[in-house]
This record gives sequence, structure tokens and C-alpha cells, in this order.
Amino acid sequence: MNIKITSRHFKPHASLTEYAENAIEELSHFYDGIIKSEVIFSYEKSRDSVKNAEISLTVYGTVLTGIGSSEEYEKSVDIAIAKIKTRLKKYKEKLHEKDRKGVRKIREKA
Repeated sequence: MNIKITSRHFKPHASLTEYAENAIEELSHFYDGIIKSEVIFSYEKSRDSVKNAEISLTVYGTVLTGIGSSEEYEKSVDIAIAKIKTRLKKYKEKLHEKDRKGVRKIREKA
């Protein structure tokens, strides 16, 4: 799996990139068909100084995205990963439903 990490208007620390890579690699436990992933870190200057992490996974035929916002990048990554986990589980369930319907049609014909 290819992991691409970009940041807008700053250079991330090595610990932050390592944290994001480890979090994305844990997603492979849920689904093996992840082709590539992209992480985008951004920073919004405002009263609360919001830090965003946008993660997009390319899976066979689909791109799944999750966006997290908080005061720290690690929390933002965790929020985005949690969103992607739910979307990945739903995607996997849909694939299994399609496979089951195909098997049912074959059995009905026989």
C-alpha cells in the first residue's frame, strides 16, 4: 500500500507522519484491498486554531474519505480514521452482499 502525506503551509514533524502511517496501516486489518492512501494536513488560523486531517483511501473501484478537525493533529487523525473504519466496513458488507446474491442466482438456475 502506498501512503502519501502532504501538508499545507507547514512541514510536519517525523513523529506526526509516523503516527499517521501507523494509523493507516492498522486499516489493513479490516480490508486487504487498499491500494493507496493520502493524508492531507492543514491548519486554519482562527480563534481556536483548528488543525485538520483529511484521509482518503483508494480501494478497488472506490475512494473513501474521512476528515477530522480538532486542536491537535493526532486527535484529528484519530477522528478521520474512525470515520474511514465505518465506511470501510460498510463497503466490505456491500461487496459480500453482491457475492451472496450472485451465488443465490447460480443456485436458483441449477
